[in-house]
Amino acid sequence: MNITSNPSTVHPPLGQYAHVVEVPDNARWLVISGQVGIDRKGKLATNARKQSEQALRNILACLRDHGMSKRDLVKTTVYLTDSRFIDDFRAARKKVMGSALYTNTMVIIDGLATPDIVVEIEAWAAGR
Repeated sequence: MNITSNPSTVHPPLGQYAHVVEVPDNARWLVISGQVGIDRKGKLATNARKQSEQALRNILACLRDHGMSKRDLVKTTVYLTDSRFIDDFRAARKKVMGSALYTNTMVIIDGLATPDIVVEIEAWAAGR
């Protein structure tokens, strides 16, 4: 089981994430490509919050397909095309991921694969 922590020698997290995830020896790793707000039928969600929700649901689907769950997440990297979408992402994360803790990096970038895509999230997971 992965163990999350926030060392007392580091500032408290600025959002819902952990500063550290310790992965046990002999864990099975899963690396998930950047997921965007496109559902399995190929439809892109209409705004930053809905795209974030769909991207996170896609990550959960990838985890489930490999016998893992959000408890196995180690790290996500979130790419947003506008800092005004941070609150949308945080609301989506809370809705889809609940209280799950894992490490996270958020980056504001100029653009993604197409101009309509405003968020992309890649993930790393480790489990038994």
